[in-house]
Amino acid sequence: MTNFLKTTFLLVLLTLLLIWCGSLLGGREGMLFAFFAAVAMNFGAYWFSDRMVLSLYRAQPLSEEEAPEVHEIVRRLADKAGIPPPRICLLPSASANAFATGRGPRHAAIAVTHGIVTLLNQEELEGVLGHEMSHILNRDILLSTVVATLAGALGMIAGMFRWSLHWSGGERDERSQMHPIMLLLFSILMPLAATLIQLAISRSREYEADKRGGELCGNPLYLASALRKIEAASARTPLRDAQPATAHLFIMNPLSGKGWSALFSTHPPVGDRIARLEDQSRCSIRKQCPEG
Repeated sequence: MTNFLKTTFLLVLLTLLLIWCGSLLGGREGMLFAFFAAVAMNFGAYWFSDRMVLSLYRAQPLSEEEAPEVHEIVRRLADKAGIPPPRICLLPSASANAFATGRGPRHAAIAVTHGIVTLLNQEELEGVLGHEMSHILNRDILLSTVVATLAGALGMIAGMFRWSLHWSGGERDERSQMHPIMLLLFSILMPLAATLIQLAISRSREYEADKRGGELCGNPLYLASALRKIEAASARTPLRDAQPATAHLFIMNPLSGKGWSALFSTHPPVGDRIARLEDQSRCSIRKQCPEG
């Protein structure tokens, strides 16, 4: 299934889900309100989700005068990929991370934190920007931002269920078609559903972006080295105010944990990603070198 079809499916799913929940919580009036809310949310998810994500993390445009080396790398990678150079934004955070967002190659932005720009050397930064450029090339960015919107909507719906349960005092509301126990169950399941959708979308995307990013930057080991540094830096300085709904957008999960929580990480294990990049580098060397 192409990313366009996946995006359309998620937008339709969001519409039906909101209408259904509106009906359960408020009957006919609730369903009508939810329909208009779904239309507005779908419109916003397509046209403005990138701006919302950038605003959420207080990202500001990064001028060429402030970071000429970043702009030079992005121009070189964009030319190699055959797409217009995306906008570059800076997140005011000491944590090391980056993400791409937008509707498509002509309406894309790459956001980098202050921490990642100061942490990585030029080759490693090229690997990271190649990874993000690959998300743009693979048309992942609209799907990812729509998933972020859907995850946020599921969190909002869970909050609606909790508030409905609170105001009903544990008793069934005449307008609601749901038993209080079901309200409680749905308030727990909605955030879990959001995480499962992010898992289904994100992990395979990261492996593919790593592979293509390694090809774009010319050496997969650049990105492998960057991932090692980012993982260590993120453990020391996590991204403050990171939102679960947008965690899958970043090159490194800002909410990653160990043990049981790692099973629900939106990203593959960093060790696995590095191992694949190292294998990719060895295969590339074997192809370039004559046998014997």
